[in-house]
Amino acid sequence: MSTSEHPRTADGLRLLPWTTPEGNPCYLSTDGDHRRLSQLADDLEAAQLDSGEQVLAGARAVLADPRAGERAVRFALTRAAESLADLLRIAVSRGERIPHSRA
Repeated sequence: MSTSEHPRTADGLRLLPWTTPEGNPCYLSTDGDHRRLSQLADDLEAAQLDSGEQVLAGARAVLADPRAGERAVRFALTRAAESLADLLRIAVSRGERIPHSRA
């Protein structure tokens, strides 16, 4: 996920942890973090972070097993890549919402 895929948005827009059916980013314009859609996005981000921890543990177990076959390694890598994409989206979204001082 590069900045060309998710350019910095104008103040007030939040990159959401889901995409359109075409894979394009979704943004939310809100005046507060306690709105229903903001809370849904927060909940999904928390679930994605938890899932990422589980995927990491599973991938480490597969990599530590010298008998793991190609299918197991490919499955672990596929899940790890999906989780990494989710976690990068969360990082970009949260980074865009950090207030920047104008010195």
